[in-house]
Amino acid sequence: MKKSDFDRAQLEELLYQALETEMGGVKVYETALRCAVNDDLRKEWTEYLEQTRTHVEVVRNAFKTLGLDPATMTPGRKVVGHIGASLVAAMEMALKAGDKAAAQLVACECVVLAETKDHANWELIGHVAKHGKGEEAKVLQAAFDAVEEDEDHHLYHTNGWCRELWIQSLGFPAVLPPPEEVKQVETAIGASRAEQARDQMLKQ
Repeated sequence: MKKSDFDRAQLEELLYQALETEMGGVKVYETALRCAVNDDLRKEWTEYLEQTRTHVEVVRNAFKTLGLDPATMTPGRKVVGHIGASLVAAMEMALKAGDKAAAQLVACECVVLAETKDHANWELIGHVAKHGKGEEAKVLQAAFDAVEEDEDHHLYHTNGWCRELWIQSLGFPAVLPPPEEVKQVETAIGASRAEQARDQMLKQ
C-alpha cells in the first residue's frame, strides 16, 4: 500500500489531545485508586497508573523529536482536559456519598471512559505511523509500539471489571477477577470471547 501524506495540523491536534489524555489519565487513576475496594482491582490500577505515567513521557519525548511545545493548549485539548477533570469530579462525588462499593463502580466507569478516548488516540496515531511517510511516521511508530499493548490491556480489562462488579452488585454470580484478566486478553476479539466464556467459568 502506498504511503500517504497527512494533514500536519490535524496530526498535531491529535498529539496535543493524546498528551492531555495521558496527563488526565494519571489523575483519573490516582482518584480511582481511592475508590477501589477489591484488592485485585487496586493492584491492577496501581500498575496502570505507573504505565500511564510512562506513557506521558513517551508522548513528551515524541513532542521533543517533532518540535512540538507540550504547553500548547488547543481548543480540542481544552475539551479533553475538561472531560478528564469531570471524570475526577464524578469520582470525588461518589466518594463523598459514602457508599464504597458504589464509588468503585463509578471509578470503573470513569476509567473505561478515559481509556476509550486514550485507546482511540493511539489507534489513530498507529494509523498515521503505518500509512504516513517521513520522519514523523517513524517517530509515531516508535511511540505506538511502546504503548499499544498497555492501552489494549487497560481498556479491555477494566471494561471486564466494570461489567462483573455491576453483575455482582445486582445480586448475580460474578467472575472476579474478570475473564479478560484471567485469559490475559489483549484484543477486541479476545475480549469478546472472554465475555462469552464467563458462564462456563462460573461452572468451574
